[in-house]
This record gives sequence, structure tokens and C-alpha cells, in this order.
Amino acid sequence: MEIEIATIGGYEEVGRQMTAVRTGDDVIVFDMGLNLSQVLIHDNVETERMHSLDLIDMNAIPDDRVMSDLEGDVQAIVPTHGHLDHIGAISKLAHRYDAPVVATPFTIELVNQQIQSEEKFGVKNDLVKMSAGETRQIGDSGNVELEFVNVTHSIIDAINPVVHTPEGSIVYGLDKRMDHTPVIGNPIDMKRFREIGREGEGVLAYIEDCTNAGRKGRTPSESVARSHLKDVLYSMEDYDGGIVATTFSSHIARVRSLVEFADDIGRQPVLLGRSMEKYSGTAERLDFVDFPEGLGMYGHRKSVDRTFKRIMNEGKENFLPIVTGHQGEPRAMLTRMGRGETPYELEDGDKVVFSARIIPEPTNEGQRYQSERLLKMQGARIYDDVHVSGHLSEEGHYEMLQALQPQHVIPAHQNMEGFAPYVDLCKSQGYTLEDDLHVTSNGNMIQLVE
Repeated sequence: MEIEIATIGGYEEVGRQMTAVRTGDDVIVFDMGLNLSQVLIHDNVETERMHSLDLIDMNAIPDDRVMSDLEGDVQAIVPTHGHLDHIGAISKLAHRYDAPVVATPFTIELVNQQIQSEEKFGVKNDLVKMSAGETRQIGDSGNVELEFVNVTHSIIDAINPVVHTPEGSIVYGLDKRMDHTPVIGNPIDMKRFREIGREGEGVLAYIEDCTNAGRKGRTPSESVARSHLKDVLYSMEDYDGGIVATTFSSHIARVRSLVEFADDIGRQPVLLGRSMEKYSGTAERLDFVDFPEGLGMYGHRKSVDRTFKRIMNEGKENFLPIVTGHQGEPRAMLTRMGRGETPYELEDGDKVVFSARIIPEPTNEGQRYQSERLLKMQGARIYDDVHVSGHLSEEGHYEMLQALQPQHVIPAHQNMEGFAPYVDLCKSQGYTLEDDLHVTSNGNMIQLVE
């Protein structure tokens, strides 16, 4: 059976992920993502109204025209989780393929919301739910199977998909950390990864996210971030001014911790911003999280501003707004607060907690710097990096290589500079560039079995 991998997007940057795996006559596509930073550098861009070719030219979504070089039919589009860099282009590209979108329940719901908001294309692909631990036959041959393995990340219901073939398994390893004590959901299924490494012909290829490959040690559990956040907020219990917190809207475990600790220190939590309302509302509706009854979630600008007015009237000391804007996004709530564009008035000594880390990309770094400067000009005290990453560090990568023992390794989710630490790790484990360690670019093909 011929096996070929097309590295379509996410092999020169963090963002716009897309990979295709051909096994014989069948093709599986993993992820169709958006590079949000390429959109944010343009003012007032509304991607839902844009043509896919324009977004491709902006380097905002994958250039999937290379798919015409794959001799096979797409049988499934498989996003690994609900972050935009993995699902943000589905509404622009999926309609080109006569194949279902197969994902976990939370991810499928977010994909459906993307499709419903799309104004340029009619996306009619079936949306199929599949949970971690389940399998699905691919194609008509009967000897190719798709499996979802549970992983932990900074969003709930994340998986690593595995394609089982007679030649060995292909493990698509984006994005995860080794969390054995998560705040929400089950731990990473390392037992299953070790089994896959020993079954049949073993692992033919492992495609891995290299985001934190240069960080020594291992990435801490979300329970560590929860403990850090608790310590920070409890230290503010006697403060009688304003406290504002921001984090990734999709990080439901972190949002839940913020809501819980706000109540512990005698403040009413309220979620503000479109994406905050979207992700938390969806998670609650699908029973992934149980928020306190009556928790306010407001996304529309008028509703947000009405809430800010109520907070000012009833006293900032009684509330903890949890807002969008952790990366300094120009139209997010926290950035608007820093510019004085909301009814919420920041005063000298007010606390702003960033329960997030800057995504290492120049656009984000510049926007976050500007946002923090604006907040400090109004007297805000910044509490930064109350956070743990959602990606493996060096020792986690080492453990995955030991568990899977892959014949071939393909670094992803970075640029060439970002690949270097992972390449060094792989070389230390006996892999050789241009032999079984494949450093590639967007639009390339890798022939594994001829």
C-alpha cells in the first residue's frame, strides 16, 4: 500500500494547520486552520465574507491546491480540537471535498458554529461525532482505520487521531501536553500510545507539534495553573477596588477556575466578550462544565457595556469581569478598557490578571505590549503569566518518542527556527535528517511507502 503525506499548512508557522495522509486510494485530511495573526494585521477584516482564494493569498488559510497532486479521494476531514488554527478554515475549504467532518462532540459544535456564520460558501459536509477511544473504518478496503486517542490541551475534548494501516500507524500528534491531573476531562491516554507503539507493524510516522520543544523539563498540569491562579486571586481578597481577569476564551478549565475563585473572594464573576460567551456557553450547553446558576455571559457590545455600567453603579469591588483580550487583540474587551472605550473606569491600583501567555508571534507581541502600556497608563497593576502551556516541553517530547518508537518523524506547528530544538532531540535519539527525520515546508509531499 502506498502511503504519502502532504504537509499543506502549519509547517512554516504556528497557524493554518492542514495535513493530508494518503493510504492507497484513500485520503484523510487533518485540520483546516486559520492563521489569525495574518488577519489581525488588516483592519476590520471579516473572514466570513471573504473568498478562500483571497485568504490563501493573505497566508491566512492553507493553500490546499496541492491536494490535486494526491491520487486519491478524501474520505474524512478530521480536526483535532476546536482552536481556530485547526478549524478556522473548514468553512472556506471543506465544501471542495465530498467527505464528512469527523471530530469530538465539542469540536463538532464549534465547527458547526463556524459554518453557520459563513457568508461566502455553502458548506454541506456531514458533521460526524466521534469520541476519544472510538474507531472508524476509512474507505472500502477494510484495512484502514481511524482511531481517536484522548489527549489534554488548553481546550476540552481534544484528541490525537491515529490512522492504522497494514504498513503501520500514522500518529498525528498536534496539540497536547501530558496532563495526568487535568481540571476537566480525562488524563492523556499514554497507555494507549504505548500500545500503538507495540502493535502490528508499529508506528510508521509521527507528526508532532514543536511549539515548546526548546523548553527544558516537562509542561506542568492544569492543576498547577489552577493553584497559581488561586494564590493570586486569594491575595487580592481584601482589595476594595477593581479586579479584571483575562484568559483564552476556549480554555474552559481556566475559565471555570476563575469563576470559582471569584466567588471564593466575594466577587460576582461575569464573562464578557463574544468568544467568551461562545466557548463557555457551548461547553455548558453540552454538559462539559457546570457553571453556577445565573452566571452572566455577554458577547454583544451593547450587552457588555450595559454590564460595565451596572458594575460601576453597584461597585467594582463586588465583581470580577473575565474578559477577552489576553493577546491585546484590538477589538477585544480588555483592549477597549485600556483605551477608555467602555463604561468601566480603571483606576490607580486596580488589578489586571493575565491568565495566559503571549503567543510567540510578532503581531501578538506588539499588540500585547500596547495593551499593557495602555492599562498601566491608567494605573493598573499587571499580574502576568498566571498560566501553564497546552503544549509538550522537551521531556514530554522525549516520552512520546519512547512510547511510540516511530520509524519516521515529521516536525510541525512551527517555522524552521522553531523546529531546531525538536530536530536536535530526534537526532539524539538516532534519527537522521533526509532519512527518517523529515523537516518540511508548506506544500510538500513525503513518500513513506511506495
